[in-house]
Amino acid sequence: MTDRIETLIILGAGGDLSSRLLLPGLASLLGSKRGEEVQLIGADRGEMSDAAWHERVAASFAGEKSELGDRVAKDSRYLQADATDAKDLQRVLDAATGRVALYFALPPAVTILVCKALSTLELPKGLVFALEKPFGTDLVAARALNRRLVKLVPEEQIFRVDHFLGKSTVLNLLGLRFANRILEPLLSAPNVEKVEITFDETLALEGRAGYYDRAGALIDMIQSHLLLVLALTAMEPPASVDADDLRGGMAQVLRATRSWNADGTSSHRGQYTAGTIDGRTLPSYSDEAGVDAERGTETLAQITLAIDNWRWAGVPFILRSGKALGDARQEIVITLRNVPHLPTGLHGPKGPSLLRIGMKPATLELDLMINGEDDPFELERVALDSELRSGELSAYGEVLAGLLDGDPTLSVRGDVAEECWRILRPVIAAWKRGEVPLDGYPAGSDGPASWRETRG
Repeated sequence: MTDRIETLIILGAGGDLSSRLLLPGLASLLGSKRGEEVQLIGADRGEMSDAAWHERVAASFAGEKSELGDRVAKDSRYLQADATDAKDLQRVLDAATGRVALYFALPPAVTILVCKALSTLELPKGLVFALEKPFGTDLVAARALNRRLVKLVPEEQIFRVDHFLGKSTVLNLLGLRFANRILEPLLSAPNVEKVEITFDETLALEGRAGYYDRAGALIDMIQSHLLLVLALTAMEPPASVDADDLRGGMAQVLRATRSWNADGTSSHRGQYTAGTIDGRTLPSYSDEAGVDAERGTETLAQITLAIDNWRWAGVPFILRSGKALGDARQEIVITLRNVPHLPTGLHGPKGPSLLRIGMKPATLELDLMINGEDDPFELERVALDSELRSGELSAYGEVLAGLLDGDPTLSVRGDVAEECWRILRPVIAAWKRGEVPLDGYPAGSDGPASWRETRG
């Protein structure tokens, strides 16, 4: 695919995703040196005047003002349409010019209905789909969705969006691992005790009960984002960073990944209770507006995985994500094994050395033991640290750049999406059987006290 996208259609344009992330991401792209002209069309079921739509776009573009952005916003259009209705969809597609990208800013269940409607239409040549996670609602649904999608357009024209994998994040990990001879041999089972991938937020529900109460932390963050970070952290060196090689390497390591315990009980789930964060008093999750307490939705999830290959055999990978926690942590922590023998006469701090790779902000920190200044036989722990380069664009700006340029490097391939569901299948089943308790933790804390021995 070489022809650039000329029209971007956002289905679900009246929703929160569009105004909070998609449109600002587009503004980030248009305001950069990579920005090019694109026609913007918003479509949704709600009524909205042209003036109201232009005001909405302008407000979302406000943080990234540019001449090109102003022009795209002014020329954009809004169409009232039910995306699940074939006639309405045809009307929206007819309003586009040139090559079209159709962005599904919609829940998974609605996306499936839209695909059914699209199957009755003659689609424009080169039409590209962009879909938000989660891709399906379980393994069976993901497979069914993928089969339906490839009947409509080829796999290379399907962009499964994971904004968490902004290109700068991806390339930082690849550069650290495969361009540094000191690190690459180190990252393997003989040297690594465990790997932790953490995305802890201080934010609570923030009015997102309609989506979050049905998804929970496991599906919202671990099933998609953190499993993809695991793949980049653990994959073998790819031949190139072209989309086929990179995504093929991610698929290979995910196929070797499984729950540490076959029955899925090597996991934890928790839900925040009333507490205080940065001076804000929060109610218990079960008392938040829009929450169905009977669902028992987890706001904190932690799972332990194994990778059955030569490099990582026997090394636990601990993935954790949650809301309303005391400290924001977005990092990969690799705990190195202790040295096999410390020469007699050397003394120093106990405990293993850590390699920390921060995802937001992008940082690197490696523990080293050196001789002390006062007593050379008394060892001291020091850290080598550095800030990593951030990209020019926002995460959604990078996603949209790939979409409009026809570069699928940041797109999640269909088989990768299915592997992510397959890996979590025993965990989800164990939780449904009630074999893993729902632990409470006060908002603003580090999580349930009983979990702390599993963290680094």
